[in-house]
Amino acid sequence: MDDDIICSEKIIADRKTFFLDLKSNARGRVVRITEKVSSNRDRIMVPAEILDEFISALQDIRNANNNEN
Repeated sequence: MDDDIICSEKIIADRKTFFLDLKSNARGRVVRITEKVSSNRDRIMVPAEILDEFISALQDIRNANNNEN
Protein backbone atom coordinates (compact mmCIF):
# COMPACT_ATOMS: atom_id res chain seq x y z
CA MET A 1 0.00 0.00 0.00
CA ASP A 2 1.63 3.23 -1.15
CA ASP A 3 1.36 6.34 1.00
CA ASP A 4 1.30 9.74 -0.63
CA ILE A 5 2.74 12.68 1.30
CA ILE A 6 0.56 15.76 0.91
CA CYS A 7 2.50 18.13 3.19
CA SER A 8 5.63 17.90 5.37
CA GLU A 9 7.12 20.04 8.12
CA LYS A 10 10.40 19.67 10.02
CA ILE A 11 11.19 21.02 13.49
CA ILE A 12 14.68 20.94 14.98
CA ALA A 13 14.98 21.23 18.76
CA ASP A 14 18.38 20.71 20.38
CA ARG A 15 19.45 17.21 19.38
CA LYS A 16 15.98 16.05 18.30
CA THR A 17 14.33 16.42 14.93
CA PHE A 18 10.57 16.14 14.47
CA PHE A 19 8.96 15.38 11.13
CA LEU A 20 5.24 16.00 10.62
CA ASP A 21 3.82 14.45 7.46
CA LEU A 22 0.24 14.65 6.23
CA LYS A 23 -0.25 11.44 4.28
CA SER A 24 -3.02 9.85 2.31
CA ASN A 25 -3.52 6.14 1.78
CA ALA A 26 -6.34 3.74 0.99
CA ARG A 27 -7.72 4.10 4.54
CA GLY A 28 -7.77 7.91 4.53
CA ARG A 29 -5.53 10.72 5.75
CA VAL A 30 -3.22 10.68 8.76
CA VAL A 31 -0.55 12.86 10.26
CA ARG A 32 2.59 10.86 10.94
CA ILE A 33 4.77 12.43 13.64
CA THR A 34 8.32 11.11 13.74
CA GLU A 35 10.86 11.94 16.44
CA LYS A 36 14.46 11.29 15.46
CA VAL A 37 17.24 11.26 18.07
CA SER A 38 20.60 10.07 16.75
CA SER A 39 19.72 6.95 14.78
CA ASN A 40 16.54 6.16 16.77
CA ARG A 41 13.09 6.97 15.41
CA ASP A 42 9.72 6.83 17.12
CA ARG A 43 6.45 7.42 15.30
CA ILE A 44 2.82 8.04 16.05
CA MET A 45 -0.07 8.33 13.62
CA VAL A 46 -2.91 10.79 14.22
CA PRO A 47 -6.03 10.38 12.09
CA ALA A 48 -6.70 13.59 10.16
CA GLU A 49 -10.32 13.55 11.36
CA ILE A 50 -9.22 14.38 14.92
CA LEU A 51 -6.60 17.03 14.09
CA ASP A 52 -8.68 19.87 15.56
CA GLU A 53 -9.06 17.98 18.84
CA PHE A 54 -5.36 17.02 18.84
CA ILE A 55 -4.24 20.60 18.20
CA SER A 56 -6.64 21.91 20.86
CA ALA A 57 -5.16 19.51 23.41
CA LEU A 58 -1.63 20.67 22.48
CA GLN A 59 -2.72 24.30 22.88
CA ASP A 60 -4.11 23.49 26.35
CA ILE A 61 -0.75 21.95 27.28
CA ARG A 62 1.11 24.98 25.89
CA ASN A 63 -1.13 27.33 27.89
CA ALA A 64 -0.56 25.32 31.09
CA ASN A 65 3.19 25.44 30.46
CA ASN A 66 3.13 29.21 29.83
CA ASN A 67 1.15 29.77 33.03
CA GLU A 68 3.82 27.93 35.02
CA ASN A 69 6.59 30.24 33.77
